[in-house]
Amino acid sequence: MRFTVGEHSAGHMRRILRMFLTRWELDRTAESATLALTELVANVVRHVPGRRCSVLILREPYGLRVEVADDVPGAVHAKAADPLDAGGRGLVLVEAVTDRWGVDERAGGKTVWFECDA
Repeated sequence: MRFTVGEHSAGHMRRILRMFLTRWELDRTAESATLALTELVANVVRHVPGRRCSVLILREPYGLRVEVADDVPGAVHAKAADPLDAGGRGLVLVEAVTDRWGVDERAGGKTVWFECDA
């Protein structure tokens, strides 16, 4: 699905993801997966001009894979924020609550993904 996201989009995305997780009987991954998706969508809202992205939700043999792709090239990194910073912890959270995550750079953009084992 391709979206232009805004401040309230993460809530809508969480509901869509929970619907799939329930259907696939992966409810136990819901808290981690919805938190991670929220952080990736928030990064698009904050850092992608035009706020356009594609979201792919996949049922895999091991569990769940979610990908958020945008058209802004460049690597992203999980880094510890200063304790007084208001933000900057999103990818650290993604790393903490998922089994795997990463970034695939592609021509004209990148895909940030995470996986949760069933």
